[in-house]
Amino acid sequence: MPNRRLRALTATAIVILLAAGVPAPAATLEYVGTYVWRDRDSHFGGFSGIEISQDGSGFHALSDRAQLFWGSIDRDPEGRIRGMNIAGRAHLKDSAGTPLKPGYQGDSEGIAIGPDGTIWVSFEGLDRIAGYAHPDAAATRLPRPPRMRELRINIGFESLAILPDGTLMTMPERSLSPEAPFPVLHFRDGEWSQPYAIRRDGDWLPVGSDYGPDGWFYLLERGFHGVLGFSSRIRRMQLTDDGPADEQILLETRPLQYDNLEGISAWHDGQGVRLTMISDDNFLFVQRTELVEYRVIETPQAEARQD
Repeated sequence: MPNRRLRALTATAIVILLAAGVPAPAATLEYVGTYVWRDRDSHFGGFSGIEISQDGSGFHALSDRAQLFWGSIDRDPEGRIRGMNIAGRAHLKDSAGTPLKPGYQGDSEGIAIGPDGTIWVSFEGLDRIAGYAHPDAAATRLPRPPRMRELRINIGFESLAILPDGTLMTMPERSLSPEAPFPVLHFRDGEWSQPYAIRRDGDWLPVGSDYGPDGWFYLLERGFHGVLGFSSRIRRMQLTDDGPADEQILLETRPLQYDNLEGISAWHDGQGVRLTMISDDNFLFVQRTELVEYRVIETPQAEARQD
């Protein structure tokens, strides 16, 4: 369906909602495309984090076995992914320069790249955040985060984001109960803090996050349905001194619609904020590495009324 037609239908739907007294959504998501990524490198797969360059032409993809891939992206005239070109791969190291072993020490999950090029990585198992001046560098260790009851085996820091002031933001993959919120951790100026929490909805668990160029915080969550596979949800919110505000659910997929989406990157494609997600295939032949992209379409109520 052409974009203009889709947007016209969206605007019409918003007008109907307003006429019925139902608040219009602040934004919708427009599906861009899905790309299945394959490569013969024996370390390829298990991707849990991704960072896309500001112009959408480059990538860093992080596996959960301490492997970091990077390279360029081929896109068609509509901006859809048509090829992923791997330029390099590095085995992440500890602070002594020793390659991390998969498992307890090398379970790398979240990635965020700072304005100075520092590559920040969050880990579960040995729950921590480490910085890398470049992919082959020894890790720069941060002070250990506060002890939290939420941090358990295989339930650690899946998501990682950098806020505009340089603060590193992460949270545990689970809270203490389906009703308990997820405690948020900040690291800035050499200190950890726990300024607020993010609401939890039952079995939806945070697996990826990014702070978008539009000033919104985007949170990717996962649901697991046994033999029915995975579902995914995207929430966005404003982060204030008092905690999250203006929370919006932008996407909720059905089981098996996509594979095990774990990483998310927000960037501006010239038309709007693009959300690029990547799936963790768990190194299983029954799963696949997918890159799934959506564009955020802002739909202010004021504009809808004018239509």
